[in-house]
Amino acid sequence: MLGIAGGVGAVATGSAAAALAVASRNRRQVADPFTMEPIGQVQPSRTSTVAADDGTPLAVEEIDPADGGEALLTVVGVHGFAVSRRSWHFQRGALASLALPGVRQVYYDHRGHGLSGASDADTSTIEQLAVDLDAVLRAVAPEGPIVLLGHSMGGMVIMELASRFPDLFGDRVRGVALIATAAGELGARGLPRSLLSKYNPLTRGVGELAGWQPGLVEFVRAAGGQLTRQAVRRLAFGSRDVSPRLVDFMLEMLGNTSVRQLVHFVDTLGSHNRYAALAGLKHVRVLVVGADADRLTPYSHAERIAAELPDAELVRVRGAGHMVQLEQAELVNSHLIDLLQYCSGLDGHHARRWGLWSWR
Repeated sequence: MLGIAGGVGAVATGSAAAALAVASRNRRQVADPFTMEPIGQVQPSRTSTVAADDGTPLAVEEIDPADGGEALLTVVGVHGFAVSRRSWHFQRGALASLALPGVRQVYYDHRGHGLSGASDADTSTIEQLAVDLDAVLRAVAPEGPIVLLGHSMGGMVIMELASRFPDLFGDRVRGVALIATAAGELGARGLPRSLLSKYNPLTRGVGELAGWQPGLVEFVRAAGGQLTRQAVRRLAFGSRDVSPRLVDFMLEMLGNTSVRQLVHFVDTLGSHNRYAALAGLKHVRVLVVGADADRLTPYSHAERIAAELPDAELVRVRGAGHMVQLEQAELVNSHLIDLLQYCSGLDGHHARRWGLWSWR
C-alpha cells in the first residue's frame, strides 16, 4: 500500500485523519503552536537501568496507558544517531492517550548517547546496538506482543536485530516502523560535500574515518557546537517555518551528546548494508516512513526498503526533514496508531465504528 502525507493543510490517510484535521486547524491559528509545549519533558511511569550483556548501563523509561487500562502491546522506541530517547516526545504523549489498543511504551538511550553508559571504538557498532536492544527486550518486555519503532540509526538496529534473532519476529515482534532510515548506501546521497569545512580538524578527522559521509559528519559537527542554528535547522528539518522550539530541542539534544562518542559510530553507519536483513521482517507488519526533504536519509532510501518489502506500507511525508517524527508528528502518529491497531487485531474502521477511538 502507498500512503502519501503532505505538509500542513494536506490530507492525511489512516484512521486518525479526522482527529488530526481538527488539531491541525487549531494549530494554524497560533504563530508557534509549541510555545507552551514541554518538549522533551514528558514524565515516565518508571525509570530503570538495564545492564547490557557486557555490563554497560542503558537508561530506560516506561510509560503506561494514561487511563490506567490494560496494555495489549508493548511499543519500544529505538532512537537515532546523535539524539536520545527524548526524540520520541510527541509519540510518547499520543500513544499514552490511545484507548484501544492500550500500549505500554519503552524508550531507552543507546550506549554512547543520552544517559546511558559510554561506548568505545569496539562497541560503537550497529551489531552491538542490536545486542543491546535484545537485552532491553529481555529485561523490560520479556512477554507479550511488541511493536518496534526505529528512527534513523534505530531502524538500522532493528534490521540487525531481525538478522541476529529471527525467531523474535512474527510471534513476539508483531510490527515494525522504520522512520527516516536506510538499509545501506547511506553516503551515496545526502548533503553535498561543499557544505563541509575540510579545514576544520573535527570535520576532517571524522570525514576521513567515514570516507566523507556528508550527513553523518554534519551531525557530529552539530553536536560539537560547530554549526549555526540555521545549519542545524536545515540539517534536521525540512520546512523553513518549523517551530523555533523544535530547533531549540534539537540543539539541546545534540549539545548533550558527546562528540567523542559520536565519532566512534560514524564508521559503522557509513558501512551499513543490511538489505539482506530485511528478509527477517517479511513475517511482520512493516510501516516505512520517509520524508522528501530529508537531507541525511533521502526518501529514495524509504522507496528502496519498500521495494524489498512489497507488503509494507510506504508513507511519503512531504516537506519534512530527517526529524520527521517531530516536524510532522500528527501525520506520523496517525500511521503509527494504524500499525498498532493492526498488530492488536483491530483496524481503524472498526475502532471508529465501535467508538473505541480516543484522542485526548
